[in-house]
Order: sequence, then structure tokens, then C-alpha cells
Amino acid sequence: MTDNATPYGNSASDGDATPEPTLEALAAAGFDVDALSEEQQEVVRALTPEELALLVDIRGRLDAAAPEVQAHADVAGGALF
Repeated sequence: MTDNATPYGNSASDGDATPEPTLEALAAAGFDVDALSEEQQEVVRALTPEELALLVDIRGRLDAAAPEVQAHADVAGGALF
């Protein structure tokens, strides 16, 4: 993070369990934020609201373009096919 960058989320590293808006928003959009390394989470915490909105929008469009069978596999674990 640069000196003039302001993290959108809570970057406290004191063990505070408060949800971070950027990580929470990405998780709600379907990103597996638990799989991110601490360094990658720091990058996410530094996203601007505009960058976050763009990532969520792109994810939504990619999901909408995925084949329907893929969506069933994700939801039902492939048990239907």
C-alpha cells in the first residue's frame, strides 16, 4: 500500500473479529477470500470502493456467462449430473 492509499476495509491486525467491508463484500459476491494469503488480503483491504465494485461486477458477469450445468454443479456439488 502506498503512503497516500486509504484502505476501504478495517486493516487492524490486533485480532479484532470485526468483519472487513472489502473481504465481506467479495465473499458475498462468491470470492473464496479464505483462500487468500495474508499478503493478498492486504491488497484487498487497500482496494478503493470503485475497485471493489468493479471486481464484484466482473465476477457477476462471469457467473452469468457460465454454463447452466456449471451452476448446478456449484450448488449441488454435481450430485444432479
